[in-house]
Amino acid sequence: MAPMAEHTAEYVRDVMTPGVTAVRPDSSLVEAAQLMRTQNIGDVVVADGQEVMGLLTDRDIAVRAVAEGLDPMGVGVRAICTHDPLTVSPDDPVADVVALMREHAVRRLPVVENGLPVGMVSLGDLAEARDPSSALADISRAEPDARGGG
Repeated sequence: MAPMAEHTAEYVRDVMTPGVTAVRPDSSLVEAAQLMRTQNIGDVVVADGQEVMGLLTDRDIAVRAVAEGLDPMGVGVRAICTHDPLTVSPDDPVADVVALMREHAVRRLPVVENGLPVGMVSLGDLAEARDPSSALADISRAEPDARGGG
């Protein structure tokens, strides 16, 4: 059995993915999906200027738009995204963020500092920080399947 990894990540800044990919609220779902593909990410922040207005995930596009038969070229991200998402600060303790994600059943949160989005923190980021040998941490580190399954 491998020895337990030392827990050094105490704050969001230690585990978050820095930088944010954002789209305007009037961007089409196709534009957002193409950006996600290009950036190899599963979510984008919906922002009006610097203000975080929402969060849009690849799952939102699939479940809230495509599965409902909406036209992804004609529907703006504003109509589909999660409005006013929970946000965390880089200075928030990791334990608090884990509890927040569990309480609200969310997998990722924008990280906001002084009103500006500065990164994202995901369930995978937290798993990697808390237990690098866990299956979720391994999956989070892996490159997505080139066939589109990941």
